Amino acid sequence: MDVGGTWTSGDQEVAVRRITLIGKPGCHLCDDARAVIERVAREEGVEWEELNMLDDPELVARYAEQIPVTLVDGRQHDYWRVDENRLRKALSAPPRGA
Repeated sequence: MDVGGTWTSGDQEVAVRRITLIGKPGCHLCDDARAVIERVAREEGVEWEELNMLDDPELVARYAEQIPVTLVDGRQHDYWRVDENRLRKALSAPPRGA
């Protein structure tokens, strides 16, 4: 796998879908977003990760007023609330640049 989120299988390059949740401790909207993301990721077979924005000053500067923020394949998808249907639709669409 390379940094761009792809891996090579023989001569074919395959995109790896990933959801990222950016939040912070004590954020009730982050708890709600996490529950939706966990469910969708499990059902769709997609990897996901959670980043604590307090661990990275750049994340604080960029997203402090929008948390929780959801990224799909490294691109901002949603903030404040995660719409489950919209997230599923984004994951079923071809990755950007593919």
